[in-house]
Amino acid sequence: MATPAADFFTISNLWILIAAGLVFIMHLGFSTVETGLTQSKNTVNILFKNVFIVCMGVLVYALWGFNAMYPGDFNGFFAAGSPIANAFADADVFANMTSEYADYTYWADFIFQAMFAATAATIVSGAVAERVKLSSFMIYATILVCFIYPITGSWEWGGGWLNNFGGGEKEFIDFAGSSLVHAFGGYAALAAVLLLGARKGKYVGGKIKPILGHSMPLATIGVFMLFFGWFGFNGGSVLSADPQAVSLVFVTTTLAGCAGGLGGMFTSWALLKKPDLSMGLNGILAGLVGITAGADTIAPWSAVLVGLIAGIIVVFSVLFFDKLKIDDPVGAISVHGICGNFGTIAVGIWGGGFFLSQLIGTVAVSAFAFICSFIIFGIVKAIMGVRVSEEEEFGGLDVGEHGQEAYPDFAGATKG
Repeated sequence: MATPAADFFTISNLWILIAAGLVFIMHLGFSTVETGLTQSKNTVNILFKNVFIVCMGVLVYALWGFNAMYPGDFNGFFAAGSPIANAFADADVFANMTSEYADYTYWADFIFQAMFAATAATIVSGAVAERVKLSSFMIYATILVCFIYPITGSWEWGGGWLNNFGGGEKEFIDFAGSSLVHAFGGYAALAAVLLLGARKGKYVGGKIKPILGHSMPLATIGVFMLFFGWFGFNGGSVLSADPQAVSLVFVTTTLAGCAGGLGGMFTSWALLKKPDLSMGLNGILAGLVGITAGADTIAPWSAVLVGLIAGIIVVFSVLFFDKLKIDDPVGAISVHGICGNFGTIAVGIWGGGFFLSQLIGTVAVSAFAFICSFIIFGIVKAIMGVRVSEEEEFGGLDVGEHGQEAYPDFAGATKG
């Protein structure tokens, strides 16, 4: 007869696996958001990058990243990785496949964390869209996910220096990754964009020329898909099926996302004199990113405030980067980088965290991601180049890089 403890273990393990599936679905959301907010002539290229990131990201995380990110007893800063277990000896099955391991199995642990790992490179994909050389991006993204992402992850989730900040009494808190996933990806994207440069025709004669996306329906579908997947992203990060904790996280996540959407809508309406759908969509994502660090500790009405502020911040941030001529077609740097910083710091205001720890932690993760990304992308740029030719950019990366059009039945599709 099953005991209550055994039942809880079984349900928790099942919930972690379902949550991993929800996070996996977020990659479809990223694909459609990026596709919708960019020109039709680059659709195949964007979809190809997103397919590659998931496939390669999971495999290299299994090969190196998982055991580098969760090293247990290490020096607190850097740990070597190794392949995940292929099987367990009889003596090890109990330790890895039962509640002796956690409220879930070793396999559930790996697959849930693997879904997170690929997200960092996906964030970069949107920011460098429409002009990055495919082969260069593939090499860069592989290195980022395999070696760099696990380092900052280990600082907190692997028991490293941020987890033990102030002797553990002033621990840095990042529940599901406002900094460790989102700000990491946002600042890695910023470095890549600075090295890559803006799209041709974006900034002409000192003026900003909008390059419109080709499908707002796709972008909207993508945001709702991401919102749906966030229930697994945050809800699964409870790391059990604890009824109170999971349901609180669902509520705070939803409230913050909705408040962020309103913040983005009305702020952009006031500044741009027209209601901007793309800003509303990015406001939703900003609210979700903002609450991710403290979804388990920030109270519902405080979560509304966090989401609302993040939705307002993202509008100002997108406009700010545009004025600096930093070309980010989907607003990834603002949504994930800037709002990831804000969400992490918000835990020190509304979530019971220590403010200085939160500030130091998010700055450290962001700076490390930026520096490493700049170095890696810079080396790739020096060796093989990172940008397509002007002719390929004008004609579209679908034809130039893939010899394949996303919409071959529509006249003029390749001209975007």
